Amino acid sequence: MQFQVKGRNLEVSDAIRSYAEEKLGKLERQLTDPRIELELAVEKNPSIAENHVAEATIWTNGPVLRAREATSDMRASIDQLVEKLERQVKRYKTQGRSRRRRAARANGPTSETIPVVPDEDEPLIVKTKQFAVGPMSPGDAVLQLELIGHDFFVFRNDESNELNVVYRRRDSNYGLIELQ
Repeated sequence: MQFQVKGRNLEVSDAIRSYAEEKLGKLERQLTDPRIELELAVEKNPSIAENHVAEATIWTNGPVLRAREATSDMRASIDQLVEKLERQVKRYKTQGRSRRRRAARANGPTSETIPVVPDEDEPLIVKTKQFAVGPMSPGDAVLQLELIGHDFFVFRNDESNELNVVYRRRDSNYGLIELQ
């Protein structure tokens, strides 16, 4: 297991690091050679009561798993984060996976930060992600959307071979955008 801990607005102590590694180590038994990136943060806004945030991204041979939890205690945030990730792993393991889906997901996303000098009126791009767009059905794309915890997911439709987007609607259903 590759494990990396980052701290934002806090110094990550050895005790918290070892606690997080012990808790997230439980997932290693269920996943094959995961790469785990954990970001621990303390929100500086005094109006936020649940200001200890734990956010994890796990790259596997299958999907990318992502979860975020916030409580008033960092250890509780880590505990809830691990519980959420265990549910995601269980859901992933119980889903029937076809050979085509496994091949499409094997090339996990890579991310890199590119510094951009903005003009005065232009919005700032602070993060760029690159990922392989593999063929899958809209149902599989919704599953992947749920696993990574985003509001939208771009994929190549296995029937039409066109780029599509699935997104979460405000009414808790999903939408499909087919590009022309």
